[in-house]
Amino acid sequence: MVKHYAVVLAALFAAVSVQSQKLSDTKFGKGMVNHVAKDSSWSVKFAPRIQMLSSTNWDYEDGNFGKANTSFLIRRARLKFDGFAFSPKFKYKIELGLSNRDISGGSIYTRDTPRIILDAVIKWNFHENFVLWAGQTKLPGNRERVISSANLQLVDRSLLNANFNIDRDIGLQLRHHFNLTDKFVVREIVSIAQGEGRNITYGNLGGHQFTGRLEFLPFGTFKSKGDYLGSSLQRESSVKLNFAIGFDHNNNAVKTRSNQGEFMITDDGFYETDINTVFIDAILKYKGFSFMAEYAKRTADDPIAKNSDNTPTGFVVREGTGLNIQSGYLFPKNWELTGRLSHVDVVDKDLTNQYTLGFSKYFAGHKLKIQSDLSYLNLDLLGDNLMYRLQLEVHF
Repeated sequence: MVKHYAVVLAALFAAVSVQSQKLSDTKFGKGMVNHVAKDSSWSVKFAPRIQMLSSTNWDYEDGNFGKANTSFLIRRARLKFDGFAFSPKFKYKIELGLSNRDISGGSIYTRDTPRIILDAVIKWNFHENFVLWAGQTKLPGNRERVISSANLQLVDRSLLNANFNIDRDIGLQLRHHFNLTDKFVVREIVSIAQGEGRNITYGNLGGHQFTGRLEFLPFGTFKSKGDYLGSSLQRESSVKLNFAIGFDHNNNAVKTRSNQGEFMITDDGFYETDINTVFIDAILKYKGFSFMAEYAKRTADDPIAKNSDNTPTGFVVREGTGLNIQSGYLFPKNWELTGRLSHVDVVDKDLTNQYTLGFSKYFAGHKLKIQSDLSYLNLDLLGDNLMYRLQLEVHF
């Protein structure tokens, strides 16, 4: 298996190397390869990226810090391809993850293979403002999860995202937008997915997952899709706001966090229950100022998984609520201070609050940046924790 991946990657990089020799006008941050066929019948952009992370944790109890625990990690190492095929109305995206964190989670449900494929999706603009997506990609859940990990305002996402996000799945999405006025834009997204997460080969194990999202942009669209970029790097000259509501229904779900978490295995198969998740979020930007807030709530028809004899299996659906608020200001020379407050209250974990202060320096926007943050984690029952992180992002 390892030899097979090595051959594929070697062939890939050889092709990229040959193609790169033919190009002289590529620019950092615009892709290592950016090619359009002579007859304009297809295009491809290849853009690898890497994140290197250092993290140090201290337990904090009775006014004293415990021993520091430091780790170093290749947090993300990815290969990204996108472009169009036959027509600019028929776009595609492929993203492969090579870091241990990206490919971990292999099981019998993924045929015991690494989960390398992150995105493999086709986007067809078949009529006016209607676009049909087909394949594996992020579902239209909470905003912070849909924002790429390359474009985050802090080192990583919040506790709300860790507990309530619906991540990636395989299925169909229909997207549309229209104008209420010259400036006021409304976006609609509906999705139907398999419901067990990415790279599942033994599906469908439960029911299907249905997601809907409405976005309202009363002051017009953001520059460079800035409502899905951390920070205010575009320095909007007028106030821009995106307010959104979303709802996710996973029918007969078999995992503890909708399509995420653990499979709820019983003595005769899988425990099934309907799981619903509500998302409300907003992002506002003006010049160097940015503000983002998110709320999530998850419920289940019967959250306690049971065997055929009605005895508990030990699996419990992660019901609860989460709140995340963060704001930052981008100073001249593109360095930024950001603050974040995250609160989660879920049934199978402590009541948790996390306070984060972050510093970022953008050398080439999100394509080349150094980020650090300091977080104080307040656990209701298990004591407190202090964490410092330092991360480098390079994205060609």
